[in-house]
Amino acid sequence: MIDNHQTFTLFPLLPLVTSMQQMIPYSQLQIILFDGHCNLCNGSVQFVIKHDSAARFKFASLQSDTGKRLLAQYHLNSESLQSFVFIDKGKLYTRSTAALQVSRYLDGFWKLFSVFIIVPPFMRNGVYRLVANNRYRWFGKADACCLPTPDLAQRFVL
Repeated sequence: MIDNHQTFTLFPLLPLVTSMQQMIPYSQLQIILFDGHCNLCNGSVQFVIKHDSAARFKFASLQSDTGKRLLAQYHLNSESLQSFVFIDKGKLYTRSTAALQVSRYLDGFWKLFSVFIIVPPFMRNGVYRLVANNRYRWFGKADACCLPTPDLAQRFVL
């Protein structure tokens, strides 16, 4: 299991083929991996999209081939992982650290949440685990991963 206050850098990462067939290395992207069956996680992705006017984030579900391939590069297994994952230009963050790192880039006052990075990880992750362990019970579970709308498809790496 990954210690949350560690970050990992792995190069070279696999290239991403965009819809325009332009090769962009994953090491230059900011990718959010999320549980595609989790209603809370899907809602969080929609929230990030809404507050990311620069469209800097790309998304992939943990269950997708891309998600599994990226996790494998960091020696993580999507089946045992119960975490939100943020890969910031090759550095991997999990749990509350991932969420707080993402908040740094959001529009408006949401970036202020990044100050909570000063709270010790054992405290932040205690709250994170409580929500993560109950996310299906509290927010429900989708039968299948949601597909992006055509106008958002370029934001997802499938």
